[in-house]
Amino acid sequence: MNALVPLPVLLPLCATGLSLTFGTRMQRFQRFISVAVLTAVLALSVILMIAADRQGPLSVHLGDFAPPLGITLVADRLSGLMLTVSSAVTLCVLIYSLGQGMTDRDKETPLAVFHPAYLILVAGVSCTFLAGDLVNLFVSFEIMLVASFVLLTLGGTGPRMRAGSTYVIISLFSSMLFLIAIAMTYAALGTVNFAQLAERLPGLPLGVQTLVQAMLITVFAIKAAVFPLAAWLPDSYPTAPAPVTAVFAGLLTKVGVYCMMRTETLLFPGNRIGDLLMAVALASMIIGILGAVAQTDLKRLLSFTLISHIGFMVFGIGLATREAYGGAIVYVVHHITVQTTLFLVAGLIERRGGTTELTRLGGLAKAAPMLALLFFVPAMNLAGIPPLSGFIGKLGLMRAGVADGSAWAWILVTGSVVTSLLTLYVIAKVWNLAFWRAAPPGLAEAGTVLESGDDSDDDTDEGPDGVPGTGDEGVTVVRQPAGGPVAATLREKAVITTSRLPRPMTAATAATIVLALSFTVFAGPLTTFTDRSAVELLKRTPYIEEVLGR
Repeated sequence: MNALVPLPVLLPLCATGLSLTFGTRMQRFQRFISVAVLTAVLALSVILMIAADRQGPLSVHLGDFAPPLGITLVADRLSGLMLTVSSAVTLCVLIYSLGQGMTDRDKETPLAVFHPAYLILVAGVSCTFLAGDLVNLFVSFEIMLVASFVLLTLGGTGPRMRAGSTYVIISLFSSMLFLIAIAMTYAALGTVNFAQLAERLPGLPLGVQTLVQAMLITVFAIKAAVFPLAAWLPDSYPTAPAPVTAVFAGLLTKVGVYCMMRTETLLFPGNRIGDLLMAVALASMIIGILGAVAQTDLKRLLSFTLISHIGFMVFGIGLATREAYGGAIVYVVHHITVQTTLFLVAGLIERRGGTTELTRLGGLAKAAPMLALLFFVPAMNLAGIPPLSGFIGKLGLMRAGVADGSAWAWILVTGSVVTSLLTLYVIAKVWNLAFWRAAPPGLAEAGTVLESGDDSDDDTDEGPDGVPGTGDEGVTVVRQPAGGPVAATLREKAVITTSRLPRPMTAATAATIVLALSFTVFAGPLTTFTDRSAVELLKRTPYIEEVLGR
């Protein structure tokens, strides 16, 4: 069974080579490779999760080199669960992207870059969850960074290039900080293997331990978009294509949360910075959700709710009890699926209504009832309406806070309630503006333009909606009968859209909703599994003994 551990990383990397080899010459085969490999990764992830639950952690030393020389990959309950959820989500997003037809626009480039970049991203995410040492974790981050920049800048428009540049600069800064922390750790202890570090770190002076811990937490907090290190996110994610934004917002930020969980339990037990983490969690919750309240663009609004709800997960890490970690793990897997779904729905809204600006939307509940349903279910889940999984995760965290009984815990419980209520207000605002009220004048009736080639931010010309400076200037739309294609020209560039949403897009979105709802249906087994995962995290011994062969 241990031999299966590297496969979630190796399969996407091998498929990337095949995808690049065939390029645009055999697009159907390229798509088949991507879907087949991600399906295989999902099956492997489920097998590893079940095996880790029954047998304990699984590990493999690549090249048969024992620590600290070799690369170690480890699969325990937490990493198996994260692999399973991430694999399911990335497969759904891939199917959504195929339905959107975004890969077809790669015909203008020498290579069809979406599939290779996406597979590399999946390999980087899988490697992060399985990494058994700091250097391999760093390499995983860099793999994700390279793929992320390609995906963020698909199309090469000005806004995407600016957003991608911001993302790369922030990521390079965190990478530099990560390298310094790795160098300090290796210089002090002679290893970067997690299991060996868990045994040797207590021998360091407390000040050195705290410095290394602070640097690692800062790196992972940047990845997770924890306030005040989250200013880059609302400007970076919304400019990307809908599938890219969905997988970034739903999954990549949770990579940082996972790393915080792993290092805080395995390397730095004792919760020395628990109060600091809870203060940061509170700030993320409140400031993030207030930012969402102030937004009128759906993608930016969802980006701020993402920052806010990261605070719930950091709340659990700050409490550092079994109940808190169990609740945090539930909330992580819940939020991966729900946040991904909402960004996929935002892409559907943009395709149907022509924009994600709420002030220019309306009447979608009547015009597109299926779209309204696809939004309503995950939105209620995000708000934490009983008995959905969002409520289960929040309830677990608040019960852990009440059981802890400290002042900070009670403050965070109160903050959680306030944040949940404001989230419900934000969701109601989106529903009223985009779905419930009557359609405003200028709403696209039969379709929309998927891509805007207008890179300027200060246009004053009026587009077909009659609103100057809204990004659709220079667009001429030729209306066709309802349900038929819409011919549009964007600065003399033809774009074909349709008022009927492609079935793969709606099916993929519905699949992520079903996945999220399954956490509610199987809440008992899920919470039991996450409790066992929390116990394993805090105990540490099974992980260390498996890696070191004791």
